[in-house]
Amino acid sequence: MSDRADIIITHARVLTMDESIPHAQALAIAGNRIIAVGTAADVAELRSPSTRIIDAQGCSVLPGFIESHMHLFSGAGELGNLDLSGVSGLQPLLSALSAYEASRPGAGLLIANQTNYTILSNTERLSRHHLDKAVPDRPLICIAPDHHTAWANSRALEAAGILHGRDLPVGNEIVVGSDGKAAGELRETEAIRLVYQLKDGGNRDRLGLETGGEPDPAPSAAERAYDRALIKRGLDYCASFGITSIHNMDGNFYICERLDEINREGGFTARVQVPYHFKNFMPLANLEKASALTSRYHSDRLHSGRVKIFIDGVLDSWTAVMVEPYADRPGHRGDLLFSAQHFAEIAVDCDRRGLQISVHAIGDGAVRTVLDGYALARSRNGLRDSRHRIEHIEVVNPTDIPRFKELGVIASMQPLHPPGQMGLPLEPTLSRMGEHRWASAYAWRTLLAAGARMVLASDWPVSTLNPLISIQSAVTRGVWRPGLPDQKLSLLEAIAGYTRWGAYAEFCEDKKGMLKRGMLADIVVLGADIEAHDPGAIKDIPIRYTICDGKITHEG
Repeated sequence: MSDRADIIITHARVLTMDESIPHAQALAIAGNRIIAVGTAADVAELRSPSTRIIDAQGCSVLPGFIESHMHLFSGAGELGNLDLSGVSGLQPLLSALSAYEASRPGAGLLIANQTNYTILSNTERLSRHHLDKAVPDRPLICIAPDHHTAWANSRALEAAGILHGRDLPVGNEIVVGSDGKAAGELRETEAIRLVYQLKDGGNRDRLGLETGGEPDPAPSAAERAYDRALIKRGLDYCASFGITSIHNMDGNFYICERLDEINREGGFTARVQVPYHFKNFMPLANLEKASALTSRYHSDRLHSGRVKIFIDGVLDSWTAVMVEPYADRPGHRGDLLFSAQHFAEIAVDCDRRGLQISVHAIGDGAVRTVLDGYALARSRNGLRDSRHRIEHIEVVNPTDIPRFKELGVIASMQPLHPPGQMGLPLEPTLSRMGEHRWASAYAWRTLLAAGARMVLASDWPVSTLNPLISIQSAVTRGVWRPGLPDQKLSLLEAIAGYTRWGAYAEFCEDKKGMLKRGMLADIVVLGADIEAHDPGAIKDIPIRYTICDGKITHEG
């Protein structure tokens, strides 16, 4: 390690996330490592004529943010879509869609994101007939914030060949109206992708999410270059928010190959972990691909070692799996995408291979099924440091909460997902759950108090990517009625969820997540002292510098 600094950050409020030395005034970087953290005077001794000095002016310096649940390729692909955040009512919706259509004359499919389930009202559901009023002659799809429901106009349904419905795998649905035709509402991946593939470039940006497979036919050189540029745009977008590491939640060889090309070209602005996405129609032997992905990609910048699985859907479309029926749909509990036995077999084999597992499980029934699978894997394969994860955990049965600590399972939570947070509507989610489940919904504080490990993330593009917005949401969360448990986090806990705890979740706590000598130089310099800042305005703090692997990747 060099004794002369390439970069010195001084006059700072360094929040190290290292419990032994929680604060410092300055730090120094040589190559891609931190070589000193301490007083301004001590660090100044490492200066050379070529050292770049960054004066933090009393602002916070933190470990680079670790985004522990996001979808890089598809998120980058959505950056040009219409954003319907804040739009409410039929006429504002029609006006926004009409204006967007006029601005995109050559688009093969018009796509609008952040379409709330209650965008018309708390009682009226969006349909193709509404959308036809705004865009009658071109394919249009409006996607819910959770990306598990979408609404398409008649032209899109016709072009996709599903205007008269179609049988789909369990847990997926093309909602059919009383006239025998598709009503426009599409629930879950297998329904949505039939329309989404009409967009320019097809659906390559969603293959790792939707099929877990590789593009077929193989993309041309021009298409690969287009996709590489799109992924690079996504990486740069991450850097603009202080993000230096990504736990991607979908993946295949194609995504890793494009990322590896960006890395070899010197364009990496964030480290990426890519899983193998295992789908319910795949044979168990496909896990050999997960092992092969892990063997091929294992550097500090790009690595695998993980399998991602969806076991249920979401609350708002009644596709999350519940222990007891939905409050507003008696008798319905949702359907598992993998049977309990099937998931347990996969969990045992993944664990035997030494692979980490991440499972999307939102309903308390789905969470229980995953915990049962992890318990069986431990019983069959023996105790090891597996750090298996459950993603979202929007409802958890109280009897299952202690099992997170017992099994060493990481709870991956999204501070922007609870109803009412940062502009998200309360309905229909609260009515779906029922008041009797509110106390154990989005139970961040309850899980931590029970000894669970936790990471925080956005689930971009489901929610906005900016970690500071998530941190603000985590520390300012209220309750839905008096008497419910207070689930909000402290500021240090929220920051840890985006730094030190995120590093632990990918077995990298010895390399990153803290600012201390010898750690990788992944750092974010804020434009204010976050510890002294108004908690209700954390989202407004600018990102002055992002440094990844010792290189400045964003300068605001």
